[in-house]
Amino acid sequence: MSDIIHHECGIAVLRLLKPLDFYQKKYGTAFYGVQKMQLLLQKMRNRGQDGAGIATIKLNPQPGTRYISRKRSNAPNYLADLFDMVWARLNAAPPEFRDDTAWLRENMPYMGEVLMGHLRYGTHGDSSIELVHPFHRQNNWISRNLLLAGNFNMTNVDELFQELVDLGQYPKEKSDTVTVLEKIGHFLDDEVQRLHTWYKPDGHSNTDINQLIYENLDIQRLLRRASKKFDGGYVLGGMIGHGDSFLMRDPNGIRPAYWFQNDEIVVGASERPAIQSVFNVRFKDMKELKPGHALIVKYNGKVEELPFVEPREYRACSFERIYFSRGNDREIYIERKKLGELLARPVLDAVNFDLKNTVFSYIPNTAEAAFYGLMEGLEKELNAWKQEQILALGKNPTAEKVEKILAVRPRNEKLVHKDDKQRTFIANKKVRNNMVNHVYDVTYGVCEDDKDTLVLLDDSIVRGTTLRDSIVSITARLRPKRIIILSSAPQIRYPDCYGIDMSKMRDFVAFQALVELLKETNQESLLQDKYLRCKNSEHLPVEAVSNELVSLYDLFDYDQISSKIAELVRPKDLKPELNIIFQTLDGLHSACTKNSGDWYFSGRFPTPGGNRVVNRAFMNYIENKDERAY
Repeated sequence: MSDIIHHECGIAVLRLLKPLDFYQKKYGTAFYGVQKMQLLLQKMRNRGQDGAGIATIKLNPQPGTRYISRKRSNAPNYLADLFDMVWARLNAAPPEFRDDTAWLRENMPYMGEVLMGHLRYGTHGDSSIELVHPFHRQNNWISRNLLLAGNFNMTNVDELFQELVDLGQYPKEKSDTVTVLEKIGHFLDDEVQRLHTWYKPDGHSNTDINQLIYENLDIQRLLRRASKKFDGGYVLGGMIGHGDSFLMRDPNGIRPAYWFQNDEIVVGASERPAIQSVFNVRFKDMKELKPGHALIVKYNGKVEELPFVEPREYRACSFERIYFSRGNDREIYIERKKLGELLARPVLDAVNFDLKNTVFSYIPNTAEAAFYGLMEGLEKELNAWKQEQILALGKNPTAEKVEKILAVRPRNEKLVHKDDKQRTFIANKKVRNNMVNHVYDVTYGVCEDDKDTLVLLDDSIVRGTTLRDSIVSITARLRPKRIIILSSAPQIRYPDCYGIDMSKMRDFVAFQALVELLKETNQESLLQDKYLRCKNSEHLPVEAVSNELVSLYDLFDYDQISSKIAELVRPKDLKPELNIIFQTLDGLHSACTKNSGDWYFSGRFPTPGGNRVVNRAFMNYIENKDERAY
């Protein structure tokens, strides 16, 4: 992606189903759990670069011993720093006890059977250590300790926060993470108290009741009660002090979650390939966590996937497939290739099949799989074209003419290179902007001056600033006749409110194009009309709120907005012609058949809170407020 956007987050939960000495004997290490958690987070490091954390719980601890260990880091090299600290503690064990699992478990931290890790990619706020997951809600009752980590955003934090206040709580801050932690924590307290009250009249001692709580705490009921008012996209992982753990997914399946179980471990994570690589799991043995379901692992090792809310229309985030998730997932790799393939015919029409004077390339690094698909699509289209041309030669074509037709093939080159080490922190704005121009570089000498068309594939275009300030300018140095930018994603028109850092209307070049078209067609007054409609809907029940911007986009053809975007990202004094071709919504759904979540492209939000957020984002634009809409 040329424009960098952030998103929350990566999560992994791991439960060891065997005693620690089993792993010592089979795998040669008592630190099996920590090693596997480190690898899981390393394999998902694309999902978070603001910090990382790990927490572990020891089963059946003795009172007075530490059974919860937690460590977090927000250092620039957050993962290395986190596990340097963890291993420093573990390596401090005397050499004679390194293989003594009983001694290690009793005396060393991070030797628990229940583990959870998290990678943070914050969409707002600072990067302080206080914002790094897992969060811990402490209590002297073992079964009321709660650790929580997640990949989520809620659209209705204000409502959830007010519910806590109405319960008499004083949350330390108004954020979705703290609010959700306290919400689940409140019902955990209530469920534990309910069980204590139930068993106390039977004459059980408080110590005996603890054990009964471990066995009978109903996590499914707890999550059902706690999540009734959740509106957002979420995957939440939790661990309770006595050893119960869970991984829960929103009812629309917006955010991704996968899991695997054998007789040794149960593991859940944000990305399927991470589990496959770390535990050598075949694709067919992986499970996707069902929307509205929780993977629940009781302290005694019982594993169930149970519903906690009624599942709704499956609207898994398509941006995960286009950009965020790592491309070594089999399905994602195939889908990205298909997105590129579907652009083959439109670009061939755009260059009038003049492949002799067209060079194809891509903008690194996430567009690479789509580029493979584009090249395959070009070959398919060319094969059909070659067949027509040969048949048109008649019954007795000459070998020379046939050979000339068969020789036609796409020219593909690695034209654009990203200089990852380029730094742009210089204070002087003019100098800094000049440095930004050199974040990318090009391969010189493979383009014929003033004759070739350069076709560059990007996976998506959000703001268009990198295209304008860097990519188009730097590729223009090759002196092409024309530059065509392909986007394997459709036009990004609306904010996201479920975990991706796209919350401000002013940032979207598609929205900027819409505004310019309204001005040019003397319809700018419609912006104020829509603003008033948004204001009037602020106090309506959320279910009654509609996305007011869809009808504005409907005033113009898709190609009109694409052309205006090309004008907006065109650098001043650019000599070559510049065009942009976007993937269509139909093309997106054809490629990503399972993940139909397309609200940032279509405006069709999966939860009621989404419409309220997009209207709020539009009002912020009109009111010139540079802030999030949720």
